Amino acid sequence: MTAQPGTYESYWMESAPGTAYPGPTGDLEVDVAVVGAGVAGICVAWELARRGRRVALLEADRVAAGVTGYTTAKLSVQHGLVYARLRASLGAEGARLYARSQQEAVDHVGRVAAELGIDCELESAPSHFYTERPDGVDELREEADAAREAGLTASFVEDTELPFPVAGAVRVEGQAQFHPRKYLLALVADLVERGGIVRERTRVVSLDEGEPCRLTTEQGAEIVARDVVVATHYPVFDRALLFSRLEPRRELVVAADLPAGRAPAGTYLTHERNTRSVRTAPYGEGRRLLIVTGESFTPGDGDVSARYERLAAWTSEHFPEARITHRWAAQDNSTTDKVPFVGRFHPGSRHVHVATGFGGWGMSNGVMAGRLLAAHIAGEELPWSALYDPRRLHMREATSLLKLQGSVLKHFVGDRLASSHVDDVEQIPPGTGAVVRVGGRRCAVYRDEQGTPHSVSARCTHLGCLVHFNDAERAWECPCHGSRFAPDGSVLQGPAVRPLEPRPLPESS
Repeated sequence: MTAQPGTYESYWMESAPGTAYPGPTGDLEVDVAVVGAGVAGICVAWELARRGRRVALLEADRVAAGVTGYTTAKLSVQHGLVYARLRASLGAEGARLYARSQQEAVDHVGRVAAELGIDCELESAPSHFYTERPDGVDELREEADAAREAGLTASFVEDTELPFPVAGAVRVEGQAQFHPRKYLLALVADLVERGGIVRERTRVVSLDEGEPCRLTTEQGAEIVARDVVVATHYPVFDRALLFSRLEPRRELVVAADLPAGRAPAGTYLTHERNTRSVRTAPYGEGRRLLIVTGESFTPGDGDVSARYERLAAWTSEHFPEARITHRWAAQDNSTTDKVPFVGRFHPGSRHVHVATGFGGWGMSNGVMAGRLLAAHIAGEELPWSALYDPRRLHMREATSLLKLQGSVLKHFVGDRLASSHVDDVEQIPPGTGAVVRVGGRRCAVYRDEQGTPHSVSARCTHLGCLVHFNDAERAWECPCHGSRFAPDGSVLQGPAVRPLEPRPLPESS
């Protein structure tokens, strides 16, 4: 495995203080329990506390340190080529509601940062979706027209500040970028000042949707609440069957030190070259941190080191003065109709709410979800409530849903029919992992740098798909629904809530 440039750590995690909120300390009774302390969970908890609710924010690890700590942190309403598609599928009014809800979220961050005096490196930054292909221009012109019709200040342009030519771009004014953890950690501190309760290292493993609702943690503590919000990125409870309508994907990130004079203003995205996203952030006197994202893939697809190499090579080619300092990976979920699920968890739910399926745009969608769910719990309806309602099911979803479930079935059945990745544990090089059949059972075996093998069950504890090894991040990943596990089997990312079971190896291995 080729050594990768830069420290494997998110710049947002490295450049903001850690947290040490209490762990599970017994039972709680509150008005609202929020499960998951990423951008959506933090925002909804803060909005509710501001409305006078007694809120408990429950996080399996550390607040703002999961998916939210590994984002690119664009605050934008420009979510790819979204408005022409929404206009075609939902009509002009649906596109307008989406644009309005997202722009209000972007603007809300600025208002809250000013109100609380948060220094989160918030910068105004026009966003761009570009193409390098002349045959892609017509599609972008249509998108610019749809975005303007939706109420955005959008235009088609042929010139950008990128250091390479493009055939055209959709430019949207009034967008932003910021340091997500500095913003969110300030919200959490203010939440506590308002009487909110924060519990870290508190993994919730069960939910009783009674009146009141009851949550149970893996330590056995019980949290009683009138309302529950599930904001765990991918819902950790399956009763709504949202896993059948959510598609996980990962994208890699490299960050590089760049002279400020060479940094392009604004944010940029293309789906060409397997996605390339570019933005910069403050990085000391006369410097900017160039953040490049791309190489989209499904968890478990493999060849992650090679993907990092391609992304780093693209960065060096297009920004030759940049010196790569960091690398990390982001994970997102997209819904089958590409509109997030924010609202009641399922048709029979009265007091359980969900926020998921942000499709790579967690910053604006997380803020939007916080405001929307706080309104719902307070008995209010916003104009876009129906747009995001998880209980919707449209005919236009059918093709995407069937394709998604076909992919899941391929892994669930096909991975079992395929031969093991290697024939023997001894064939696994140090620092890597593979699935091996041991004693008639498939084991996920990681051999550490000292040569010691560590074996766990290869069956994901969510729904039983076989995990695959990510060589760059040294993690086991489920290709069906995106659960991720450390080499020792502990859960890194849901929907799984239980670790992979240990599997002893014969002494000869």
